[in-house]
Amino acid sequence: MPEPRDAVIEVRGLRTQFGDHVVHDGLDLDVYRGEVLGVVGGSGTGKSVLLRAIVGLVRPRAGSVTVFGTDMLDASDTVRQKIEQRWGVMFQDGALFSSLTVRENVEVPMREQTGLSPETRRALAELKVSMVGLPAIACDKYPSELSGGMRKRAGLARALALDPEIVFLDEPTAGLDPIGASAFDALIKKLQTTLGLTVFMVTHDLDSLHAICDRIAVLAEKKVFVTGSMQDMLEVDHPWVHEYFHGPRARAAGFGSKG
Repeated sequence: MPEPRDAVIEVRGLRTQFGDHVVHDGLDLDVYRGEVLGVVGGSGTGKSVLLRAIVGLVRPRAGSVTVFGTDMLDASDTVRQKIEQRWGVMFQDGALFSSLTVRENVEVPMREQTGLSPETRRALAELKVSMVGLPAIACDKYPSELSGGMRKRAGLARALALDPEIVFLDEPTAGLDPIGASAFDALIKKLQTTLGLTVFMVTHDLDSLHAICDRIAVLAEKKVFVTGSMQDMLEVDHPWVHEYFHGPRARAAGFGSKG
């Protein structure tokens, strides 16, 4: 029998809604240690809402979110903060503070959650900037002075500020040209392998799914409809899943059926 996998995130019976609009209802999902999980779904299926519910930015109406064995919805503020120090989040386009330089942006989590000296924070921030492939000169630039791809890398550097075990990425390659997107995929995979990260990635990019994801979770009908490998997705008999993985964009990317 295969070894049981270590689920670092367990979502059970999740229900999220805004007013009368129900986004998720009875959603279950496991995220395993060391994997890159790609989360996909049609418009309005709540991919980013699921990410925000797991990291505590959206309060579910029902269900549980367990991270590293801790029920995050019932945890005390102190326990919750300790768990939050073990993950990093990169939102779309980096979500950097416009009034801070790249270095200062990367230092923000360190300033908020550690007692490191300014000199140590500065040195660590410069190391993180280097890790994501940005030149040293980028440290003193403001977000408005960076290209879209550089802003995303700076956002990733900030997500790595506290040496997290889990990294949440929200549409990391959105808005990038194919070459830039491919380079960012390669960076994520390199960091995941080198640092032993678990990666939860909301994406719509078929190339990213193919290049770096160990598993894919498809949101449909207010739940995680199916999880599995890219090959598993090609065999799913569901209208949206079939169109997504066999449609024109899939064929252009070299996936799906040829007919």
